[in-house]
Amino acid sequence: MRALTLILTVLISAFAKAQTPTVLDTIYANDTKNVALFFPEPIRQGVTGAENFVFTYNREKEQYFGLLQATPGVESNLLVINRNGSIFSYIIRYKKQLSKLNYFIPITSSIGNEKPIGQDSVPFQSLDIVKTKYDYQKLCTALLKQKLQNSILKRRNEGIVLSVERIVFDRAALYFVLEIKNNSTLDYDVNFLDLAIETRQKGKKKSAQRLFQKPLYTYNLPSKIPKNETVRFVYVLPKFSLSNDRRVVMELYEENGERSVELKIPHWFINNPD
Repeated sequence: MRALTLILTVLISAFAKAQTPTVLDTIYANDTKNVALFFPEPIRQGVTGAENFVFTYNREKEQYFGLLQATPGVESNLLVINRNGSIFSYIIRYKKQLSKLNYFIPITSSIGNEKPIGQDSVPFQSLDIVKTKYDYQKLCTALLKQKLQNSILKRRNEGIVLSVERIVFDRAALYFVLEIKNNSTLDYDVNFLDLAIETRQKGKKKSAQRLFQKPLYTYNLPSKIPKNETVRFVYVLPKFSLSNDRRVVMELYEENGERSVELKIPHWFINNPD
């Protein structure tokens, strides 16, 4: 086990020298709950540095998520390598009470790539971020040029209509093509538009837990929708799938107003993108 810890330390140190030093995020786990980590590409390998942590993933069929559990003990680190060679590293600690059970890891969190980088090459992380943003913008522009006849889901409140036109999958990302229509006689100032994954608890005391997701990229996001006008835009998130007890909830709130709209997207729409 000491040898494994040494290998992990050397590997992370080698990549740290090739790029700007990065402060590793901390993930907490315990022995009563599964902490799920969803990655932008399928997991090829995942290793923890101490025996009081266990990271399980499908070794036979590569999948996008793994489960982390921990027993009381010293902190350690988790190293995950995706199918495309992207490397992710985290500090992991035991915590009796957990406030977060699901982590959706964006590609921008990668600390590098396992493929060697030449001295004259641009560091992997910087190159990846630039390329990804360019690709996001290119596809978002193309999607907004394609106007469908009907939106798949919509919700309205006091003349404000929030719609999901389509959901498109491309290279480990989901593109939510959205529309806000202002059918009222007043301009609509957007305070914020949040997207969360809601887990519905079964049983006598039904409850719901919402985990808000930060988009990788937004395109044409409006701050104001004038009266009698429509704005279309795109939210880009890391690819994910949902079990039948989960759904996506989008919350649109007006600035200095009460015309809020909540749109719920069932799991089968998320699991069957274009």
